[in-house]
Amino acid sequence: MKPRLLKFGMVAAITLLPLQSAWAEAPLKLVLQITVDQLRGDLIDRNIDHFGDGGFRYLLANGIYYTNAHHRHANTETIVGHTTLATGTDPAVHGMVANLWFDRKSGKPFYNVQDPDYPLLANSGVDQSSEIDPTQRAATSDGRSPVSILSSTLSDEISIANAGASKIFGVSVKDRGAISMAGHSGTAYWFSKSEGRFVTSSYYMDAYPGWVDNWNDSGHVLAYADQAWELKDGVETYRFGEMDDVEWETDFPGFGRSFPHPYDQSGVKYYTTLLTLSPAGDELTAGFAKELVDREQIGQDSIPDYLSVSFSSTDYVGHIFGPSSLEAEDNLRRLDQTISDLLQHVDARVGLENTLVVLSADHGAAEVPGYLNSLGIPASYFSFDDIDKQPAAKALTAEFGAAEELIESFSQPYVYLDETVLEAKGLEKSDVAGKLASELQKFQGIAFAISSEDLASAAVSKTSVSDAILANFHSERSGDIYVVFEPHWFVGDMDGLTVASHHGSPWEYDTHVPIVFSRPGMKSQRISDRVETVDLAPTVAAYLKIKAPSGSRGKVLRNVLEAQ
Repeated sequence: MKPRLLKFGMVAAITLLPLQSAWAEAPLKLVLQITVDQLRGDLIDRNIDHFGDGGFRYLLANGIYYTNAHHRHANTETIVGHTTLATGTDPAVHGMVANLWFDRKSGKPFYNVQDPDYPLLANSGVDQSSEIDPTQRAATSDGRSPVSILSSTLSDEISIANAGASKIFGVSVKDRGAISMAGHSGTAYWFSKSEGRFVTSSYYMDAYPGWVDNWNDSGHVLAYADQAWELKDGVETYRFGEMDDVEWETDFPGFGRSFPHPYDQSGVKYYTTLLTLSPAGDELTAGFAKELVDREQIGQDSIPDYLSVSFSSTDYVGHIFGPSSLEAEDNLRRLDQTISDLLQHVDARVGLENTLVVLSADHGAAEVPGYLNSLGIPASYFSFDDIDKQPAAKALTAEFGAAEELIESFSQPYVYLDETVLEAKGLEKSDVAGKLASELQKFQGIAFAISSEDLASAAVSKTSVSDAILANFHSERSGDIYVVFEPHWFVGDMDGLTVASHHGSPWEYDTHVPIVFSRPGMKSQRISDRVETVDLAPTVAAYLKIKAPSGSRGKVLRNVLEAQ
């Protein structure tokens, strides 16, 4: 009889010990990669005393926990981090330099996984065409695919090694969280806020399997209607229990700043958006993933399969309320239970002894400026709206004209110059970019501004920040100037919504994430040596005895191999 997930904590540690040899010989049937969007590296330890035995505690008790892992690229955004975890390489190689970049050929902004050649599928399997929730740019109907990812992924390499026989899937609320991990060879499903269901695109299939339509039509999403997100435990047990309603949190319409947060379907335009701003988004993601395991027969033969589950609610909650908030604290307690439920399901269907679980995050998070200010720590928001009013802009205006006129767009972290205006004025882009970068660096709140020409010619001093910016530099996709804000400064905007907290910097709070490798029989270890997220994919590849992704630049973490 296979050991099940009933044995946790100290009991688990004692009970599992005699079985290590048997588990070491168990065939590996599944790689389960869990990515928690915006799980900053300190948040597991900060909250672990209030986690149960079956989620994070279970993974740490049966695995190797790298407590000092970091992304080494500068733009710590969702698609950049997910694709780095998937490929084991930098955005300079895999090409996903930002959630959004300006496409010079089309003259339009380009969303990272958009692809008009592969439209979304509606419930009937035809092209998606309904109106999209404008609070989420990622949910546009112009098609989705992984074509813009320029390196193979870990999931691709698993498929290659097994002659295409491995089942490869990625699931997330976010399209970019699912597509990046499923790679080019897998199948991705994500949650459409406009449709209130999990969807995919014609890149992956012509019509949905019956089980997807059945799950979507079974009332899982509507089950939250007229309910509310309430505290899981007594308010006195929370670190931030006395900070339920503070002025620096975002008061999202219909949701409020204090518990309970209602999922009011009537009279609220974006009911499904409210679900993703709470633990409900992760619960729906896990529920769909569990159904996928059952219906697609994941891990049911001798050929290893791959399933990525990317949980997005921590990110949305962090943006709206901040990582140090009562909401963020409660969300992590509920996520811990959601992960526990998922692991129990995998154990029942596949066997955790046959499963390698890998957990990490796409980026960390900045603290809300208002929260830091309340503690006497300087922090603020930055706005490009008043760029011409800054004293440092006078020299630029005198030489080239108004800065606003010269800039096509600012799409974090890049400034793109308007080439049409430059041509009309007879200006050289390299001259303008260099001068503008020099002037921008004088603005309050900006630490560094570096032109792409200087990056391409290596005309920058070698520092940890410049190395991170170079790791993010792709000559065709990166903008003309890379902007790094001072620590605790950022643009408080997410897809047109003013938010409390953000991420995207090369500073410690944004780069620091956890990395955990877990399988029954692994000796529990905490390793504080600094490692990098590019190490994850080649380490799993070495564990599976397959080749690393094509662009891989990471090293193999030997502790994981030695723990087999």
